[in-house]
Order: sequence, then C-alpha cells, then structure tokens
Amino acid sequence: MTDTTLAPATLPVLDFSRLSAGPAEAAAFRTELREATHDYGFFYLVGHGVPEELVDRVMTTSRRFFDLPEADKLAIENLNSPHFRGYTRVGGELTQGRIDWREQIDIGTEREPVALTADSPAYLRLEGPNQWPDALPELREVVAEWYAALTRLSLELLQAWALSLGADEHVFDAAFAERPSTLIKIVRYPGKSDPEPKQGVGAHKDSGVLTLLLVEPGKGGLQVEKDGEWIDAPPIPGAFVVNIGELLEVATNGYLKATVHRVISPRIGDDRISIPFFYSPALDATIPVLPLPAELAAEASGITADPDNPIFRTYGENALKSRLRAHPDVAARHHADLLPTAE
Repeated sequence: MTDTTLAPATLPVLDFSRLSAGPAEAAAFRTELREATHDYGFFYLVGHGVPEELVDRVMTTSRRFFDLPEADKLAIENLNSPHFRGYTRVGGELTQGRIDWREQIDIGTEREPVALTADSPAYLRLEGPNQWPDALPELREVVAEWYAALTRLSLELLQAWALSLGADEHVFDAAFAERPSTLIKIVRYPGKSDPEPKQGVGAHKDSGVLTLLLVEPGKGGLQVEKDGEWIDAPPIPGAFVVNIGELLEVATNGYLKATVHRVISPRIGDDRISIPFFYSPALDATIPVLPLPAELAAEASGITADPDNPIFRTYGENALKSRLRAHPDVAARHHADLLPTAE
C-alpha cells in the first residue's frame, strides 16, 4: 500500500455567501476561487445555501440503500446497464487497474437511449435511463431534489470562475444548457485493514468540469496531492469539498489544474458514506478555451501530457474513457467492440 503519511498542509475554505454580499465581497470571493483552484485544484465550500434538512435526508437515504438485502441491490446491478448505471458491488470498480474497495450506485441524467448509427460517436452509448431500487422508492425522490439543488450551485460557481478568469460569466452556459451529463455516485467504503487500509479509490483526476463532494461527518479518507505530498481533506461540518475536473484544465490551458486525489478505506469496524456530484456538460459539448488575461496566461503551464490518460476537449470522450477503464466487466458485456484486441 502507498505510504499514507500526511503533509502538514490544509485546503482553502471559501464562503459562497460572499457572492451575494455586495460587489466588493463578490469580487474577493471570485479571486479566492481562482487562486484556490490554481494553487490546489481543491477547496472547502461553506455558506452554499443547500438546506441542512436536504443534506441530512440524502445521507440518511443513502445509508438505507446500503442496508438493503444484497438481492435488492443486485437487482439493479450495473452489469445490466450499457449506460454504466446502477449498483456496483465491492471490488467491482477499478482505478489504474487496481480494485477500489467500495460499493456504490451510479445515477446519471435520466434520458431515453440514443438511436445509434454506424456514424454515431461511441460516447453516446452513455446516454440512457437509470436503475432504481424497488425496495427504496424514496431514493429517486431525494436524488431529484439533490440534483436540482447542486446543479444551481454548480452553475453559479462556474459563472464565478468565468468572471474570475476575465471571461463573460455565461461563457460555459451553452455546454450545459440542454443536455447536461451530470453524474451522481452514492458510495459506501466498508472497513478494510489487514493490517493497513486499502485503496478506497486509487489516485486519479476527475474527467468533467467540477465535483461537489458530500462526506459523512467525522469520516476522513480523502487525500489530495500537492507538490508531491498527500494532504488530508477530512470533512468540515456543513461544507462541500469542491475540485475541478480535466475540462477546466483544458479551458484554461493548464492555469487551473485538475488535481490527483485518492481515498483510503476506513479500518475494519468502520465505514464511510460519500456522495460526489460530478457537474458535467452535454456528451457532445466541446469546452471553450478561454483567452486569459496576460498575467494569468503567463502562469498557464499547458494541459497535462500523460500518454496513459489523454485529456479530450469533448466531454463524452473523457467520460467514455473513464467508464471503460473503471468497469471492464460492463465494457466487456455491452461494448466489447470498443476494447483493444489482443494481438
């Protein structure tokens, strides 16, 4: 297991309510937002206005899902879905080819499957319906409220980023306007230490635009890479952990960096609920590249060059790349034609 020693550093804490506290406070918030995601790619967000009652209900309902009998969860197993939706049992997802010690349900934007032709981009296969547990109908109801609340928050954040980078605040709106491809994961990390904790999620970057992460209070495990060291990012009461994805790195030519992060599993006898909300544009959307002000452009280091993880401007290509790698069993069952053939 990778060394889990933590560097003596912390992530910035930003107060979203400053955006509505007058022009000076709003401008200061935008500057802090830009600097936090230039320096770290991660921050805590407080003052976001998402009702505490909704947060509690989402967490409670998520816990009830994982408490269901195994048969009820496997009835919506993601192996049944060519769109990579539904329940993944412990050990059913990979990061960099290694097993992630977690179980989860993946929930995307609810749509009918696309009628595909021979010329259709492969990433359109991701569009389709979710799978919902018959044994817990309230999950669908609370997720719909969560989706609406976090979509509003995400759009306002994205507009604040645009202004902070010298662009029109609506420069990203078109990519999200009609067919966003937002993904919600509801994740449970069971305890696993024999003798050391295991890979809850391996080191990776997010493939979309931004992520809002809700973590069960008092449950650590998230770590963020900074200057070659790992920074611990335990939950702060009432806060989301926010990070940018690869598409904001593309949009700013590397001025903002999608940051590598990982999750260490809890020890035996404990577990952890985590709910990331991946705010993502339409599958066929191409993220605009912003003409940065000169002083920011001078600090833009270009898009990360990694032959094992190419970053694409079209979101669907990024998303499909991630799903095929993470769920090789689903890929083999439904998308074998997209997999490399042995020579």
